[in-house]
Amino acid sequence: MAQQHEPLPDLTGRTVVVTGTTSGLGLALSGALAGAGARVLMTVRDAERGKAAVEQVRAGLEGRGSAETVLLDLADLASVRTAAADVRERTGDQVDVLINNAAVSLGPHERTRDGFELQLGTNHLGPAALTWLLMPALRAAGNPGQPSRVVMTSSLGHRTGGLDLTDPHWDRRRYSPTLAYGASKLANLLFAAELDRLVRRTGDPVLSIAAHPGLTASELLNNSLTRGGTWRARLLVLPDRLLSQPVTDGIAPQLLAATGAVRGGDYVGPTGSFQTRGPAGPASRSATARNPELARKLWEFTAATTGVTPDPQPVSRPGPGGTG
Repeated sequence: MAQQHEPLPDLTGRTVVVTGTTSGLGLALSGALAGAGARVLMTVRDAERGKAAVEQVRAGLEGRGSAETVLLDLADLASVRTAAADVRERTGDQVDVLINNAAVSLGPHERTRDGFELQLGTNHLGPAALTWLLMPALRAAGNPGQPSRVVMTSSLGHRTGGLDLTDPHWDRRRYSPTLAYGASKLANLLFAAELDRLVRRTGDPVLSIAAHPGLTASELLNNSLTRGGTWRARLLVLPDRLLSQPVTDGIAPQLLAATGAVRGGDYVGPTGSFQTRGPAGPASRSATARNPELARKLWEFTAATTGVTPDPQPVSRPGPGGTG
């Protein structure tokens, strides 16, 4: 399909890491970014599917940019650590953009290799750990005139549920795939906001931006069905296909966040009807997603749960009349 997003700037010499690239948004993002001259590191869970994806991207480059695969399973923290070390070694600790794109949705109640609820583990805990582990490379690549960027991909679904950090893995509550997905996407927004707050305090040349694709015909629901998706997921497949915009349109917000005129802390998405489609621009988030105290608690929970050292380290908040 033809690309429907705005023309990208020249990305020659810039290195971009994109997660979840064997199909859908991630594959389209990789093609667009490499086509603009970037070196794109495409993370994949399956080596054979990854080989096919990278060959597809390379076939459309016409001499510009490059693409290569990195093995990464976000549902396995050991794999996250290995992949981060691989990226840092390959790039010489220079990563200009990290797009946390990969996600799972609406499947049955499953666990990651580390015992986390699958949607929270794959959609938030794994990407958060990857971001922290790659921060030295992001920090090194950025400068005040051209900061590096972290893009967290959220969803309209972040409004469907809250975030219960007393029972994050649904050990006590009756499991709801829809609410669990919403919680994971809410976590993406809260994490992006806290990362933005902290890099502003430290002065690191890194922008933290969040984006969502609206209703886009990606492979997210189909992948859910292959894992034994719930009846709700099956009911959503036909409306999703009928109402969704093509992937070539759906990647526009992520591309804006990764390469366009944005500021740290921004949230971008489609600006058309109910934020489901249309040109990329400012998006609205729920009141819960704007809760700084919940963002701080999530940051602490994520560090304790993953065992990964946060980067940047939290800075104490000022007390009454204090400077912090």
